[in-house]
Amino acid sequence: MTQEVIFAGFGGQGILSMGKFLAFGGMDAGMNVSWCPSYGPEMRGGTANCSVILSDEEIGAPIITAPDTILVMNRPSLDKFEPTVKPGGLIIIDSNLVTRDVTRDDVTVISIPAQDIAAAIGSVKIANMVLLGALVAKTGVISVEALLESLRGHGKEAFFEMNKAAIDKGVEYANTPVMA
Repeated sequence: MTQEVIFAGFGGQGILSMGKFLAFGGMDAGMNVSWCPSYGPEMRGGTANCSVILSDEEIGAPIITAPDTILVMNRPSLDKFEPTVKPGGLIIIDSNLVTRDVTRDDVTVISIPAQDIAAAIGSVKIANMVLLGALVAKTGVISVEALLESLRGHGKEAFFEMNKAAIDKGVEYANTPVMA
């Protein structure tokens, strides 16, 4: 199985971190992984994205032209990457920040008010973890347990419990029968 994912949004939203934690989780689970960041010189506030490939086969190149999944945290990222998703693919959006609906009808869409959920947990800075939890739950590319171990092993211990709560909320949201 191979899963190609693009994470995209503004710098400072934890876009690259989401990709890193997913890649570490895949690596720790024995998968072949690729993590390729891309960001403008202004970083915080500028656009940022990263490509992650997880596979049980060798990965030929880290470049993704037709992702299986995109996770976007702003409208410019949805505008840019929506057309590239494979038919039958998955689009996860932060509905608090993305100001339009997905126009395609050949993909699955999970629209999550990640900012609101994160604020209720304790900090909008963990909105990215809400979305990442939904991605792992919906795709099954790695287990939720593998993601949590990735956070524990490669993240800051002081933030683990709050990040875990955010991931749990994302998992819960992804498992809700009605998707927007």
